[in-house]
Parts: sequence; structure tokens; C-alpha cells
Amino acid sequence: MASKKTLNAKNLEALGAERLAALLMEVSTGNAAIKRRLRLELAGAQSPKEVAREVRKRLATIARSRSFVDWQTRKALVDDLETQRRAILEKVAPEDPVEALDLMWRFTELADPVFDRCDDSSGTVIGVFHAACADLADLAAAAEPDPAALADQVFVAIEDNGYGQYDGLIALLAPALGSTGLEHLKARVQELARASLETPRDAERQKIGWSSISGPVYADEIARSSRDITVRLALEAIADAQGDVDSYIAQQTDEAKTVPKVAAEIARRLLDAGRADEAWSAVNAASTESRGYVPFEWEQTRLAVMEALGKNEEAQSFRWHCFEKNLNATHLREYLRRLPDFEDIEAEERALHFVQASPHFHEALWFFVNWPALDRAAELVTSRAAELDGNLYHVLVPAAEALDAKHPLAATLVRRALIDFSLVAARSSRYRHAARHLLECQSLAGQIEDFGSFETHDAYRARLEAEHGRKSSFWSLLG
Repeated sequence: MASKKTLNAKNLEALGAERLAALLMEVSTGNAAIKRRLRLELAGAQSPKEVAREVRKRLATIARSRSFVDWQTRKALVDDLETQRRAILEKVAPEDPVEALDLMWRFTELADPVFDRCDDSSGTVIGVFHAACADLADLAAAAEPDPAALADQVFVAIEDNGYGQYDGLIALLAPALGSTGLEHLKARVQELARASLETPRDAERQKIGWSSISGPVYADEIARSSRDITVRLALEAIADAQGDVDSYIAQQTDEAKTVPKVAAEIARRLLDAGRADEAWSAVNAASTESRGYVPFEWEQTRLAVMEALGKNEEAQSFRWHCFEKNLNATHLREYLRRLPDFEDIEAEERALHFVQASPHFHEALWFFVNWPALDRAAELVTSRAAELDGNLYHVLVPAAEALDAKHPLAATLVRRALIDFSLVAARSSRYRHAARHLLECQSLAGQIEDFGSFETHDAYRARLEAEHGRKSSFWSLLG
């Protein structure tokens, strides 16, 4: 049975309303966030209109604020924004969705003044505004606003999307806009595209930067480029909402159609529309030979089109080609899954042998760790230890942890690479991790029966002390 002193709702109820009220007044003293929350609760006890009034006041205050929000105060801002957003959804919307929709639009309008004074390196603040855009869709479904009026609001929003706060808004609100709203929005966007933007005289042009390729960068050029991007993205989103593949394709330039990502987007839409032959032409229009990196999405889309056209053998050959090129496990799994029984075992062995011989050591190690084929990963490490790059901690740390249980020597060699890099490069920010890795090597040493041609742990540590003994900030971490 829980103690009566345990902090939970039931025990607090036993204190009685009067005592709880006194405690709330006490803890809210000097705490603006708690005071605002209590005021919202008091307003909610009266009516949704009172809550709406409190929210409007708070939104206006946030919009007027000019104090800079750094990483230390960002959480308080996010909590404040979330409190207002939840109040709109939970206290106003159930009784008055029209009022709640208007409030949520006002909420999203805070994005510009907030980001103008906020460090959002963590991405938490933009996440709040993206959530608010999703809320707009739910509220619009309940409020059923006039489609043309809603389209006008969407148009204003996408024109003022400097921080990406309205990304995806058209797709979210497409059901509420309906065909009437989407056509109205399309007309407004096309009107924006036709609007002329005057280029100032040379003496009046505002230079805002410099490009090593094209020279000076002018404000009017940036404004024109921004307008063109807004138009293209909006018309693409409208075309998708209307299921109009040809309108989507019309937004792409001939040059853009050769970009693998764009070609894949076009082909995927054509395939979904049942136009597989056109999808095949579109996906193959991509220029891939001259590019060092080809998106996985393009490869997947090309495979989907092949299968839709019945090119199954060709698709298998392409899967194997993609696997060999990038050591992509997804392609290999799909290749093996489509083989007859028993043939897949031989093919897998052939694939693993190919990976073992790959000149791309870290890609091969990552493949083996995630396949998993830890025996081969260990063999790769012990036979090619000189190729370990201790700077690639995002590959080596998971590899070492995966090898610990059954391959302590390989796990030790991986950790030594991490330690060596940190000390040789004098990366003091990594010393704490390097010290942990050295202790882990010490722990594994007793499990290694034969170090072979590699140094024993004691010899390795002695060498570190001889070569890096003066790095006291590292050794102090080892006690």
C-alpha cells in the first residue's frame, strides 16, 4: 500500500480545496508560467470565451516580446507555446471550433516574431508550429469555413513562410479546401506568378552578399527567386491534392527532370496514376552516371516501375547492381527474398564474400554489423586493422559494442582506433570517451586468449603512456 506521503493525486485531494489553493498561490509566487496556467484554468471554469480571451492576450504578448531566447531559455518558451496550443484545442475547440480555428491561425502567425529572436538549433520550436499546422487541418474540418476564405488564408501563409513554419500546409488543408478552395488557391498562386517584379536601377539595387560564381547578390534577385520557389512548391502541392500528375510535371524544368530525386518523384506519381510506361521514361530521364551519389529513392522507384512493367529479371539484376555499388542491405534482402529456395543461401554467401573484399572498409564493416554477420566483421577488422579510421565514431562505436560478446579482439582493435585518433589529434573533447574505451579494452583483455600480431593490452597502454603521457587531461580521467 502506497504511503500517504507519496506525491500523487489521491493524497493531494485529501489536503482539501482550501489548503491546495493556498499551496498553489504559494508556488505560483514569482513563477509566471504557473500563474498563466492557473489563469487559464480559472478562465476555463467560466467559459470557453474566457479561455479564448486569455489566449489572445498571451499570444499578443509573445508577439510583442523582444528578449532573445537562447538554448537555456528555449524550453520555457516551448512550454508556454504548448500551453496556449493545448488550451485552444482542449478548452475552446470542443465548444467553439470556429473561434478555435481563428485562434490557431493567430498562433501560427507568431512564428516570424518568435524566430526573429530565438535560437532553435534543436528544432523544438519549429516542431511546435508544424504541430499547429496539423491542428489547423483538424479544426478546419470541424469549423467548415468558407473554402475561398480558407484558401485566402493559406495563400497569405505560404507567402510568409520564411522559416518553413507552413511547410506542408496545403496538403494538410486540402480536404477542408475541397475542389472549390483548391481552384481558388491555384488562381491566386498563378496570379502571383504573373505579377511583375521590377528590377531597380543599378544605383538603387541593394547588394546583400557575394557569390564566388556569379558575383554580387542583390535583394531583388533573392526576392524573385523566393517568389518563384513559393509558386512552384504551391502549384506542386495543389496538383498533388487534385491528383493532377500533369500539372505537377509542368512545374519541373527540363534540367530538373534529369535530377534523380525529381525524376523519382515524377515517376512515382505516374506509376500511382497507372501510367507505368510514362513512369519508365521519366525515371530513366535521370542523369545518374555523372553523379557520385544516387538517391536510394530513385533506385527504389525504378525497381517499382520495372516490376509494374513485368521486368522482373531486369529488376533483380538492377538490385544486385545497386547492392554492389553501395553495399545496400535493403537491396540485397529484396534480391534474396525473390530467389527460389536454396538459391538464396548461395547468393547470400556470394554477396558476403563481395562485401569482405570491398575496398570501402567502413562501409563493409557497417554492412556486416547490421546484416548481421559478426564473424565476418571480426575477420574484416583483424585482417585490415590498419584501415580503421578512429574519427568515424558513428561507425566504430556501434561496431565495437556489437563485437564485444563473441569477438573481444576485434572489439578491442576498433576501440584502439578511437583512442589513438583522439590522442594523436589531441581532440580533448573526446578524451572522456577515449578513457572509457581504454577501460573497456582493459575489461576485454582477460577474454582474449591470443593477441596474435597485435599488442597485448599492457603493451598498448604502456605505449600510450610513452607517446601521450603529457596529456594529463586524458590520464586524469582514468584516476
